[in-house]
Amino acid sequence: MNRSATRVQLARGYVLHRYPFRDSSLILEVFARDYGRISLFARAVRGPRTRGALLEPFDALLLSWSGRGEAPALTGAEYAAAPAPLPAARLMSGFYLNELLLRLTTRNDSQPELFDTYEQALTGLRAGQDCEAALRRFEVRLLALIGYGLNLSTEADTGRPVRDEASYHFQPGVHGVVLAGQDGPDRAAPIAGEVLRRLAVGVGFEDAAQARQARALMRAALDHCLEGRALRTRTVARAISGFPRREGRV
Repeated sequence: MNRSATRVQLARGYVLHRYPFRDSSLILEVFARDYGRISLFARAVRGPRTRGALLEPFDALLLSWSGRGEAPALTGAEYAAAPAPLPAARLMSGFYLNELLLRLTTRNDSQPELFDTYEQALTGLRAGQDCEAALRRFEVRLLALIGYGLNLSTEADTGRPVRDEASYHFQPGVHGVVLAGQDGPDRAAPIAGEVLRRLAVGVGFEDAAQARQARALMRAALDHCLEGRALRTRTVARAISGFPRREGRV
């Protein structure tokens, strides 16, 4: 069945990934505020004096496109604001955010709140905010907005509020936490109740131990959603000497 032609003008969005196509074109994976994750065909944008230089990740763009099918043609692109590159040490964190969106969102599903969350995370990375806190905030909101939200405020086994002084394990089946007195499914290290509270309200962590616990929890929750599919950015980050010591872990 043929789809009706689509024509969109000046939609705010970001390039998540780009693939070369033939000699001078690109296939773009785009996250647009009002249209969700979509593919666009950008004709003749590679090479000198082309608009391909605009089509880079992390820059807010105003994109126009038209056509039918799974990859309508890009017809225009301009900056939504003056471009502000991510610091080099934080590029891997930005690519990690992009990969999560590529792996865990559905095509053509408008997610304006998730778009705003993504934009806030990029702003925080540019502004020098604590990288661990910025990544964990994004992960928590992403899971909530795609229907896999974590219960960070209530003990899954008792229904009581999470206590700062208690320790917990993640329980994937209910996307919640249980008391550490009950063995976790993989006997993972317990997570302090204070760490859960900090994740729930989106604030930073007091020390490296708290950041490590939060990272382990969010990795377990994301791995459950990814169903065993590895994230390339994690592999690359481990391979880059010194990256984990300088900035937040993915």
